[in-house]
Amino acid sequence: MELIVPPKVSERAFERLAEINSGDNKMKCLRVSVKGGGCSGFQYEIQFDEPEEDDIHLTSGDQTVLVDKHSLPFLENATIDFADELIGSRFVVINPNAKSTCGCAMSFSF
Repeated sequence: MELIVPPKVSERAFERLAEINSGDNKMKCLRVSVKGGGCSGFQYEIQFDEPEEDDIHLTSGDQTVLVDKHSLPFLENATIDFADELIGSRFVVINPNAKSTCGCAMSFSF
């Protein structure tokens, strides 16, 4: 069985997750998954979620990013980052495996 290299999570993404989880907020995990659909064939789904049994846990300190085993091959060698742009702030996936992406950068072909 071939070993799949999990995605990396940038320090900036972990820092933003820590900000979200600071204060009175309940600790939340960030889930990054890949689903079929979108304008390019696949789309990223980024949401707060609870861990499931087969998840891969990417951690820094108390912060956790979750990736399910079905999404892992699509995210191999990718980087999960946080972008603070003129159009807004959001978690993003920088994926060297994507053959093309749409304008929103949330949909891609593999």
